[in-house]
Amino acid sequence: MAINLEKSQSIDLTKSTVGLNNLGLGLGWDASDASGNNIDCDVSVFMLDSSNKIPGDGYFVFYNNLTSSDGSVVHQGDNTTGDGEGDDEVVHVNLGKVNSSVLQMLFVVTIHDAEKLNQDFSIVQNAFIRIYDNDSGEELCRYKLSENFGDADSVQIGRVYNHDGGWHFEAMGIGFTGGLGALLGAYN
Repeated sequence: MAINLEKSQSIDLTKSTVGLNNLGLGLGWDASDASGNNIDCDVSVFMLDSSNKIPGDGYFVFYNNLTSSDGSVVHQGDNTTGDGEGDDEVVHVNLGKVNSSVLQMLFVVTIHDAEKLNQDFSIVQNAFIRIYDNDSGEELCRYKLSENFGDADSVQIGRVYNHDGGWHFEAMGIGFTGGLGALLGAYN
């Protein structure tokens, strides 16, 4: 049975599911602006080392780089509308392939062209991230954003991190402005 997490809560994924190696991370949202235009939300993964930096270009996974250099993180493709029920974008993570220098994977949702289109997360509803065992399909945990992130064009929604030899997930829910470029600057 999946655990519903609150902001800042974490779960030991590998302890709760013995033999867990293949994660699925599904992210979803419902969004349209006042004019009824769809909002193009994009999921990105920042693979970070002990200095909290991306160790190389291939460790930033997003719609233009779908697979990490080590082959451990594979983005399943960009959904530009968020239409439909369930997961809008999906990322697969093979924990056994993660480069040993990578200690955490930060999952971020940004609004594509937010500034140009005058869009922000105040008009994004029902946003969530769910983590599941990609082999069995069993959902392990879920985090639903409950805050209104007015003026934020991006949200750090959660992270998978290595601690004491096990992989954990932390629900974050931290909004920021400046888009993907601002985050890349912070982690490069």
